[in-house]
Amino acid sequence: MPQEMYKQATPYIPSKGESYMSAQQLMHFRNILEGIKFELGQDIDRTVHTMQDEATIFADPNDRASQESDMALELRNRDRERKLIKKIEETIAKIDTGDYGYCESCGVEIGLKRLEARPTATLCIDCKTLDEIREKQVAK
Repeated sequence: MPQEMYKQATPYIPSKGESYMSAQQLMHFRNILEGIKFELGQDIDRTVHTMQDEATIFADPNDRASQESDMALELRNRDRERKLIKKIEETIAKIDTGDYGYCESCGVEIGLKRLEARPTATLCIDCKTLDEIREKQVAK
């Protein structure tokens, strides 16, 4: 679901000579992030109402187990979305402090295209690739 929301925004095209992370670029990414956060909040609210409406006690143990399994999956998805909302809030705070768009590891520009694809990115592509290689080595 969140990936679909990222693609709804029109990609930012910087004007000639525009500096990286200009006020217009920061506003563009803030709008994207706030839009995603709003949609996630609506999804969470909808889930709560749906679960309350569908809370039925089934006599058949198989039906009950199926309903509990569906609810557990839904809650796991909502928990993932709750964590994404927290990450979005942290990213918006970076916009406010002027740290948005720069790699947390090496300090270089993350790049507009990468941020368009993943507005909450905190690492440049090189540092992220190294991070993933390290993860694979530890997992072996």
